[in-house]
Amino acid sequence: MDELVNLLVEKTGISEEKAREVFDVVIEFLKSKLPEPFRGQVENLISGAETGGLGGVVQGLTGVLGGLFGKKE
Repeated sequence: MDELVNLLVEKTGISEEKAREVFDVVIEFLKSKLPEPFRGQVENLISGAETGGLGGVVQGLTGVLGGLFGKKE
């Protein structure tokens, strides 16, 4: 998450506090729009961002998108 927040700060010039607020709003929006089974995957995506950097985000996002489009693991 910190890496994404830092990217928001770098690209937009907003404060770190505002970037964290934006991140939280976007995550809550995504969770509100996704079917229940995928909400947990959003949480996993965030966890991947915290533990695996952007590589974790990409891996998590791949899983979420694969699930949305019916990819079987």
